[in-house]
Amino acid sequence: MAIIAILENSSHLPSFISVIMRFTHPIPTLFSALSTYASLADAQGHGNGEKCSANTDISLEWHLPAHTQINNLTTVINGSGIYGFVFNSSQGPPNTYNWCNMPHTNPSTYVEAESSYKLEYVEVIHRHHKRTPYADNTFPQETYPWYCDDEGLFYGGKPIHPYGNGSARTYWEVYTSPSNPLRPEGFQGTCQFPQITRGGLDDSHQHGVDLKAVYHDMLDFIPTDYSPEAVSYRVTNNVITSQVASMLLAGMYPSRADSDNPLLIQPASIDSLEPTYTCDFADALYASYGPGSGTPAWREHIRASAGLKSRFDALSGVDPRDSQWRKSWDHYFDNLSSRLCHDKPLSCNIHNSSDCVTMAEAEEVFRLGEYEYSFIYRDSPHSLAYSVARYGIFISELAANLRQIITGDSTASVRYRHNIAHDGSLSPLLSILQIETMVWPGMGAEVVFELYRKSDSGCYFLRVLWGGQVLRSSHPGLGVMDMVPMGTVLAYFDGLVGVGGREVPELCAGAA
Repeated sequence: MAIIAILENSSHLPSFISVIMRFTHPIPTLFSALSTYASLADAQGHGNGEKCSANTDISLEWHLPAHTQINNLTTVINGSGIYGFVFNSSQGPPNTYNWCNMPHTNPSTYVEAESSYKLEYVEVIHRHHKRTPYADNTFPQETYPWYCDDEGLFYGGKPIHPYGNGSARTYWEVYTSPSNPLRPEGFQGTCQFPQITRGGLDDSHQHGVDLKAVYHDMLDFIPTDYSPEAVSYRVTNNVITSQVASMLLAGMYPSRADSDNPLLIQPASIDSLEPTYTCDFADALYASYGPGSGTPAWREHIRASAGLKSRFDALSGVDPRDSQWRKSWDHYFDNLSSRLCHDKPLSCNIHNSSDCVTMAEAEEVFRLGEYEYSFIYRDSPHSLAYSVARYGIFISELAANLRQIITGDSTASVRYRHNIAHDGSLSPLLSILQIETMVWPGMGAEVVFELYRKSDSGCYFLRVLWGGQVLRSSHPGLGVMDMVPMGTVLAYFDGLVGVGGREVPELCAGAA
């Protein structure tokens, strides 16, 4: 394995290899029979696995994803178009991949569960909505400015009632002083890079409207009026998720617009949602097989697209020796897709305005980006081990939230949790669920976990929605994730990360 070559001089190599083996070979479980029984008992309320059809011996190994155009390098390099995906508008056909505004749960496409299943808990995680590109993804010199005068991004502090003085509602206005001799690289104008754009704010609001229409209007599950005891919202330390939350919450609860509303956030050093906690194992493993690794599996598509890369470097002014731009297509993908989502022209040569990126060239970049995400998070045999280490703590938090409801924990009053995150959050999550067909999660991409209790048996089941539709997993024990017994789900989660995430710190340290 490539990881062995990278770490062959490490004193931790034996334990590192043993960690990898845990995810690439079938094993019955990582934990004792007592732990497995406890998980199942919690999941079903009675500990009766046979009655509830739970599989507590579920495999913890990686399973191949489907072979499609997305992970077929011949199609990626020699094909045309982008598989019917939408890259130029927030509006698109239902249930169609739309990078600018991904499909999400809404009343037009939502399929209600059979009447014998009672909804008990919902947890949503979705990527923020559309934004400007990150500053690191802009070209050294851009050929036109980008203005954000049609929105205000509010920042400030306020003493919590009933003590303290009042606070003014303040927002940033970006400007460049004529007396400042320095010129920022990339786009000029009045935007921060990144920030959620006006269009992204509008998409965020509609996302909230649609979720309320399903979980209140259709299912009468969440309350009519906002109550932090029943509904909670969580964001990452990246401010763009808070920008989305302010609009999404107002879409779900219009009466809360212009009101004070709490957003849960973890300390930046241990945030599991983004995630930002330290994990040396994940970093080393990613470096061994992903962008910049130099392994044959990664270099194959880099070599195949070298001509296009040279063309883009010459047009954009990017230094071809810059490792961040050279090791993957991530930066070019973000730059071009951000333009198209906001109806802006593709980039042109700063020295020759008639030499511009063509749509066919942009489409090849998008195919390459989709290929890379499929490889990193599903096609590589190392993808599961990497994702478990990188996102295992969030998985343990999700499992704990589900357990609280199942066991009837009196402190578990929240029945709807909403997490606003990033593509780097949803991708490892989809990897852990071993989604059948992996794509790069676009703007607003959403995964929903619905916990149900079956009235005739008292058993608990999990339904997982991806883009508003039931998620299909390549893992034979998960399969079509429509009412999977909770004993099975928790045995899988516990086997990967341990109850309460207790295995993740050792895993991140490279321990067996």
